[in-house]
Amino acid sequence: MSGTAVEFAARDGYRLAGTLYRPKTPNRRAVLFQAAAGVKQEYYGKFAAYLATRGFAALAFDYRGVGRSCPPKLRGFKASMRDWAEKDIGGALDYLARATHGARLIGIGHSFGGQAFGIVPGNERYVAALTVGAQSGYWGHWRGAGRAGMWFLTHVLLPGVSRLYGYCPARLLGQGEDLPAGVATQWASWCRHPGYLVGALGAQEQYARFAAPIRAYSITDDRYAPLKAVEAFLEFYPNAVRKLERVDPAQMGGGPIGHFGFFRERFKDTLWKDAADWLEGR
Repeated sequence: MSGTAVEFAARDGYRLAGTLYRPKTPNRRAVLFQAAAGVKQEYYGKFAAYLATRGFAALAFDYRGVGRSCPPKLRGFKASMRDWAEKDIGGALDYLARATHGARLIGIGHSFGGQAFGIVPGNERYVAALTVGAQSGYWGHWRGAGRAGMWFLTHVLLPGVSRLYGYCPARLLGQGEDLPAGVATQWASWCRHPGYLVGALGAQEQYARFAAPIRAYSITDDRYAPLKAVEAFLEFYPNAVRKLERVDPAQMGGGPIGHFGFFRERFKDTLWKDAADWLEGR
């Protein structure tokens, strides 16, 4: 099943590009994909199309500065991660609510997308949230070489290269799509705070108000989201019913999963089915 290309306004009017997947037999539920940083909407397309075969409407989109929502030149383009959450996800949620006419709204947050639920305007409309590899990015949650690497990335590398280039050349670093400088430097600053974005933004009350049930997938071979960081992320949402699902790749037929593998089609009959079954009950 292929989706339909759509365009809609972020909450500040910036035009965003997305793809809307409509089911043949709607189940009155609509899913918004809140992407990881530097991941284009197409990466979620096969899972979104699968959900449409299960009756869900689904919207995947690109944040400003990424994919089809990117300006001609990224150097000097003004954007932040907070813009992504408050303006872009907020606008996408508004659009999906209008497009699906009263469907029950559900968020699927990958990495940053799951971290952002607490500061998304209108998040009280969500009846449930499912996250994959969502974590607190505070560097102290890693161990050993991973901790040293996160410290260097967030204290030295990202701020330095972003200032040098006027944007973050993430592709050059093997870290997904290039990013606006403000996105990379804000994320790095959050990672230097023990409370991550919640502490850095003073957003504890906003996160405490988010009460939709959360199902969080934590993959045992995900080096971007170690268990301690995922557990710390779940603590951001004290008033939500939270369920941590640990996934061992060995129990999924072997082969790595990591931070991105959940969205590959080989998990259609395992992880995708498990997720869709849970979402149908919301």
